[in-house]
Amino acid sequence: MTQPLQFSPGTPCRLADYDAGFHEGLEKEAAEAETRGHCEKLDELAYRLFAESQRAVVVVLQGIDTSGKDGTIRMLASGISPQCLDVASFKAPSSLELSHDFLWRVHAKVPAHGRIGIFNRSHYEDVVVVRVRKLVAKHIWKERYSQINAFEKLLLEGRITFVKCFLHISHDEQRKRLEDRLKDPKKQWKLGPADLEDRKLWDDFTAAYEDALSQCNTPEAPWHIVPANRKWYRNLVVARLVRQTLERLDPKFPPFDPTLLAKLT
Repeated sequence: MTQPLQFSPGTPCRLADYDAGFHEGLEKEAAEAETRGHCEKLDELAYRLFAESQRAVVVVLQGIDTSGKDGTIRMLASGISPQCLDVASFKAPSSLELSHDFLWRVHAKVPAHGRIGIFNRSHYEDVVVVRVRKLVAKHIWKERYSQINAFEKLLLEGRITFVKCFLHISHDEQRKRLEDRLKDPKKQWKLGPADLEDRKLWDDFTAAYEDALSQCNTPEAPWHIVPANRKWYRNLVVARLVRQTLERLDPKFPPFDPTLLAKLT
């Protein structure tokens, strides 16, 4: 059993076409074991990228509330040394950030060559949240699709590779997760009135995400639709994607200077 993670650039994305509960028929234990194997390999690949220091990778995590961005980051961080990893979380912009163009704060968090950066939310908030909550005029957010594509092209030319993941959960699954948070004292802090209000705007958020995914799905920086109803399968898919990306980059250790041995006293 398979379900495509990508869709062709230039074609519209319909999230209803993707089963958020898809899991290849795998059992949880087998999926978790495979994920651990990918994380072990990620440690080696990330270290080689760090040593090479010629390229960087940005993992973009987007998704509706409770889709599992934090859990996905914990999984990736379990397999990548902190010396090789940066994590940036993009919440409501500060007054300083609002005084600049919308990409200013994102560009500042792009990882240096040799590192892997994980974006917990990203520049895509500025064509999703601002649209749904009507924070800017329609003609402004509509122009941002092309601006995002140009921004990503600039970074690609600077040897930055994107792994863009939309964590796809169902309406029913979000309700279960919100209920769990409301009942769990360790998770209640994550919820506020705005989160419950946003749930009423599910259709609006879906439409905004579908447009963002469709407009900013390029051959060089494609979007991946990650089934995320099962947290363990979500983790497996993202671990696979990041590993495959690093293996394709195939970072190399810098060449060794044998004359150094003669200088050792």
